[in-house]
Amino acid sequence: AQLVESGGGLVQAGGSLRLSCTASGMFFSNNAMGWYRQAPGKQRELVADITRSGNTNYADSVKGRFTISRDNAKSTVFLQMNSLQPEDTAVYYCKSYGTTWEGANWGQGTQVTVSS
Repeated sequence: AQLVESGGGLVQAGGSLRLSCTASGMFFSNNAMGWYRQAPGKQRELVADITRSGNTNYADSVKGRFTISRDNAKSTVFLQMNSLQPEDTAVYYCKSYGTTWEGANWGQGTQVTVSS
């Protein structure tokens, strides 16, 4: 199984980015999916996740600014990030939570840098 993230980059405060994570080698529609981030010197933290049926959950710090969604036909999960702030700077990772038959998997990460 493989997860490949894309869409990171450098953006000014107040700007937007859309991250994508495309899965292969797994039953994507059977997996809950999540976005995590890790800033320098900090622990990796949950940003948002989405169940198989599309229910979503967000960290308090991103509620109202970020939106997670999924396209099962494309085996892809998205993270739309609006009103970005410097404190959102981190490496963002995609995670598949696994099923009875498959283990969890992580992507390689994509860097998001927000300048003030």
